[in-house]
Amino acid sequence: MNIAFAATFLGALFAIMNPFINLPFFLAMTADNTVAEQRKIALQVVTYTAVMCVVISLAGNVILGFFGISVSAFRVAGGLVLLGIAFSMLNGHQITAHERGDHEKKSDPGPDNEDDNIAFYPMTFPLIVGPGTIATLIIYMAQARSVGDYAAFALIVAVLIVALFVALYFAAAIGKLLSARMRVIMTRLMGMILAAIAVGMVVNGLKILLPGLA
Repeated sequence: MNIAFAATFLGALFAIMNPFINLPFFLAMTADNTVAEQRKIALQVVTYTAVMCVVISLAGNVILGFFGISVSAFRVAGGLVLLGIAFSMLNGHQITAHERGDHEKKSDPGPDNEDDNIAFYPMTFPLIVGPGTIATLIIYMAQARSVGDYAAFALIVAVLIVALFVALYFAAAIGKLLSARMRVIMTRLMGMILAAIAVGMVVNGLKILLPGLA
């Protein structure tokens, strides 16, 4: 197994899918629900997230091929998306590429709608599995070369999904332990890590697209 591959993939996916960064959004959108209802929604979110991650990981390269997009070009584009998200995290701004814009928020499901609507949109997509997550999954799946790499890829995705389940299922209890300052520090740290990874993705993609740069 390529340790460098596993480490960078873990860092990128954790930074963009960080369960504890998404926790405040989950708590805000389920503030009027009981603990039992929150846990039901959490199970739905985790299920949708797992399904989307599997589909994107397996079919991502096929989709790129269908549109005639090279992995290197997508790596540059994905790196730029991640870099934008990283800058938003570092500056404490709304992550519009990974979250909903103001016009989308107007279509939020109301309290009379089914919880299932909240579970998929906006919690699963685009908050958890947004452009950054999609780009990261496709790019690192394309980089996997051996059985060990594929095993590491699957293990890291599974670990993060389990972490997401724990964070959301016990959201009421965990939310009381995370102060506003701790959330800010975690967001800034993940933003810096994500920025470094994104720059590496862009540079590696450009080296292949523009050999003269190497």
